[in-house]
Amino acid sequence: MKSAVCVGPPSGLLLVLMCCPLLGLVQSASSNKAKDPHLGDSDPQRCMRHHFVETITHPIYKCNSKMVLLARCEGHCSHTTRSDPLISFSSVLKQPFKSTCSCCRPHTSKLKAVRLRCSGGTRITATYRYILACNCEECS
Repeated sequence: MKSAVCVGPPSGLLLVLMCCPLLGLVQSASSNKAKDPHLGDSDPQRCMRHHFVETITHPIYKCNSKMVLLARCEGHCSHTTRSDPLISFSSVLKQPFKSTCSCCRPHTSKLKAVRLRCSGGTRITATYRYILACNCEECS
């Protein structure tokens, strides 16, 4: 395992990104994908998974906090949206148009859990969804 040397001002998240070996591996892997022409679209603004670090703390109980790696879907989908007129054989047309657009959304995810150690020796489990892949899907 590589050791990280922290250089620069201690400024919260920036320091975490520089010092966390796990994030360094994730970032280098995602930057290699964007540069490889065999892996598809290399548009940096396309819909894709982005990693970030979040500190989990309990809002009420005094527990030790933990830092976790999370992901979110972010980016652009199709640049075109469309609204087509609908044909009706009724005198009342409740929905005159059918609109289509796509949004960047989670496609697959898995449930993860983190246990926090609290005062008095109790443990509390926090659960969250970790996004594995993002897709452009029809907006609702």
